[in-house]
Amino acid sequence: MAAASDQTLIDGVLGPAGPVQRRAIAKTITLLESTREEHRARADELINTLLPHSGRSLRLGISGVPGVGKSTFIESLGLFLVERGHRVAVLAVDPSSSVSGGSILGDKTRMERLSVDERAYIRPSPASGTLGGVAEKTRESMLVAEAAGYDVVIVETVGVGQSEIAVAGMTDMFVLLQLPNAGDDLQAIKKGVMELADLVVINKADLDEAAATRARAQITSALRLLGQHGNPMTAHHDAQLWHPQVLQLSALKGVGLAEFWVAVERFRELQTQSGRLASRRHQQDQAWMWERIEAGLKARFRGHPAVREALSATSADVRAGRLAASVAARRLLDLAD
Repeated sequence: MAAASDQTLIDGVLGPAGPVQRRAIAKTITLLESTREEHRARADELINTLLPHSGRSLRLGISGVPGVGKSTFIESLGLFLVERGHRVAVLAVDPSSSVSGGSILGDKTRMERLSVDERAYIRPSPASGTLGGVAEKTRESMLVAEAAGYDVVIVETVGVGQSEIAVAGMTDMFVLLQLPNAGDDLQAIKKGVMELADLVVINKADLDEAAATRARAQITSALRLLGQHGNPMTAHHDAQLWHPQVLQLSALKGVGLAEFWVAVERFRELQTQSGRLASRRHQQDQAWMWERIEAGLKARFRGHPAVREALSATSADVRAGRLAASVAARRLLDLAD
């Protein structure tokens, strides 16, 4: 049974759009992001209550190297969508400082027009050192946004490390942004990321149309070659249903957004009709559960009194070559039994 204050948050999230709902969403996500043990039970109750009201949005992952124009693209797309009756939530994950633990959290300043639109909600979250730079609570934040009635949820990655894999594992469609000159050096594009992409967008095409056209042709050819090799993470790619496409646009000028959204809706329609969208989400939920289990077990292991006491000396023995790493691991695990 939810406490009175938590029930107020639930009612606010599920209530009509407006300032009250936005405050309730912000407070709920803040509670979910809290690392305090006493907040975890409340957060679990909240997310379980909101869960039946979630799942109705299109979850869109956006990635690309720094400088490719992700923020401009997302703001232009968000404004394009809200004008057509959609409600858009943007969950932008910022890189955290490895020294201070702080984060830039500058998305609201980078998306000034979208952030003040009542039909959109932007939530920057620190990555906090989690795998791939994706905030641990991004998935739960997504469920809150869906319960609040946002029918398009965009997750922006920091575009470094393994963040692309993490975002592709929590969204319905993964979009990779490239620069017009990307086709000149396909070796610079990580093969694993290209395999994950459901759609590749060449942004800033207005800067050099010839280069953008050339990049589009070369990346299209590369995607065909990649498609000949099976990858379990891209089982939703099927020549009969959907083969990754390459589009070019200018987010700054708003040129090509309509064509982009047509491709997105076509992808969603095909994936829904084939049952692959539902299957993809079920697999993601199972993967999320095991990810949390593994993270929880690791945290409990490190927190075990006997392990804490022996860890420093055991680590020193491994570094000095006095103890094999595999033997050290087994000894520490035995202490936690």
